Amino acid sequence: MQHFDFVHGGRKIKGIEIIGHLQPLGEEPSKDIKSRIYDTMGSTFDYVYELEGDTLTIWGGEKGSPAYYKGKFSDDGNTLSGSWVYPGGGGYEATTTRVK
Repeated sequence: MQHFDFVHGGRKIKGIEIIGHLQPLGEEPSKDIKSRIYDTMGSTFDYVYELEGDTLTIWGGEKGSPAYYKGKFSDDGNTLSGSWVYPGGGGYEATTTRVK
C-alpha cells in the first residue's frame, strides 16, 4: 500500500495505491503485479508493474501500454528516479523517496 501527497500541474493531489497480485475468487493469483490508485480528484487508475534488476517499469492500464513510467532505484533502495511517458510526446520526470 502506498499513500501519496504531491503537487502536479499546480494541483495538490492525495491518494492511496493498492499494489499486489490480483486473485479472483477461486483462482490462482495473477502472474503480473497490478495496482489501482484512488485519489482526491475522484480518479481511479490501473497499472501493471515490472521490475528487472534496479529498473522499474509501470505500465498505464496493461503491460505494453504507450503510457508508462521507467525509473531506477538508488543503490540503497530509498529513491526511485525516472520519467512518465505519454502517447503524443507528453510526460514528466519524477523522483520518489521512501518515507519511514
